[in-house]
Amino acid sequence: MLESLKQQVFKANLDLVKHGLVLFTWGNVSAIDRKQNLVVIKPSGVSYETMTPDDMVVVDLDGNVVDGILRPSSDTPTHLELYKAFTSIGGVVHTHSTYATAWAQAGKGIPNIGTTHADYFHDDIPCTEDMTREEVQGDYELETGHVIVKRFEAINPVHTPGVLVKNHGPFTWGKDADEAVYHAVVLEEVAKMAAIAFTINPDLNMSEHLIEKHFSRKHGPNSYYGQNNI
Repeated sequence: MLESLKQQVFKANLDLVKHGLVLFTWGNVSAIDRKQNLVVIKPSGVSYETMTPDDMVVVDLDGNVVDGILRPSSDTPTHLELYKAFTSIGGVVHTHSTYATAWAQAGKGIPNIGTTHADYFHDDIPCTEDMTREEVQGDYELETGHVIVKRFEAINPVHTPGVLVKNHGPFTWGKDADEAVYHAVVLEEVAKMAAIAFTINPDLNMSEHLIEKHFSRKHGPNSYYGQNNI
């Protein structure tokens, strides 16, 4: 079932290792088939070194396993909430990459202070609020999804495809698994740049017109970055 999507998700998970975003089993990638409302996700706690495409688990949007013999990632309920709330996305990534996680542990969003950030994330990359005792002791991973969605009530998730979960780490998303991984790589890099930049000059900012210029040249009807024929 969904063999092509399993292969894509498998490769995307390995790309997290390739780009240095995960250690051990600290991360996961999923993708959704919107026609069937089925999600393919990495199995829980399985080593990237031994994992195969056949190990990928297929679940429905209620979290029921419909194909696979392994348990899906423990973060599956979070992924599912994002797919339900952000209906235009096709892939989700969660990592504990160093710099992005450091910002999350500090409870701080990443301000848009550079053109690299603005090329991919229109707004500051937000950090969620503290989770309540009830949220943590209840259906924790589901509630994690809820706090992310709540944080995006006034933010376009397509224009800013990533978030920091306070004290936890980053989630990113995209049109498919590959783009979600791409955004995870960019988020980690801008987190690193911002951490260094603020140590050099704590009083940083960037003009709105420069943010708009860099975002719009890659996104929207007037974009002109790249080639139209490839």
